[in-house]
Amino acid sequence: MSVQSNDQAGGLTGIQTSDQPLGRDDLARLVARDIKPGSFVNLGIGQPTLVSNYLEPEQNITLHTENGMLGMGPVATGDQIDGDLINAGKIPVTELPGASYFHHADSFAIMRGGHLDICVLGAFQVSATGDLANWHTGAPDAIPAVGGAMDLATGAKDVFVMMTLLTREGVSKLVEACTYPLTGIGCVTRVYTDKAVFLTGPGGVQVRETFGCTLEELQKMVPVPLQAASAVAS
Repeated sequence: MSVQSNDQAGGLTGIQTSDQPLGRDDLARLVARDIKPGSFVNLGIGQPTLVSNYLEPEQNITLHTENGMLGMGPVATGDQIDGDLINAGKIPVTELPGASYFHHADSFAIMRGGHLDICVLGAFQVSATGDLANWHTGAPDAIPAVGGAMDLATGAKDVFVMMTLLTREGVSKLVEACTYPLTGIGCVTRVYTDKAVFLTGPGGVQVRETFGCTLEELQKMVPVPLQAASAVAS
């Protein structure tokens, strides 16, 4: 990775930490690095499940899965695969020493009771103030109900989103206000994308770092005002 300072008169100031946009695995590695040691974490369906592959043992992270497990390990491969041991996305996973299993209702009690430090979710849209839309686009074959995403979004202390910044049509998924049905209001604190890491909240959108573009170039892609984050705790 190269580090490039972008400082233009009258423009934005930011840090470009990669020459290219990040791939899914690089992004998962970044999210894993940012999770504080000792955290209890839920990884949502889709791209967030990759994060489990990059958590280090010394971080002492306990992974929760909505279908009733604490102590989930990385994705299972080869001889590790057990058809009865899956995450909420039906992907085979491993278990770590001390793993436990429980009723689905108890799993939701963990989510709703504020016992999760972080959940990592995918998204269709995130607003500048941290509203989340990740369950319905209006398409005829879309997921028919919001499911546990709303419980995670409102129950976890921090909500991290992983997504591509742009749709296939080149439209930003980071928006002034969500146009899709909401999953949670003002719940998202960080957005990890292939082109930048954003911090969202009542004060607007800050950019922690960019990948393969300067902050000036990023602003042209995103229809909300951006500020460079001066100091961000990991």
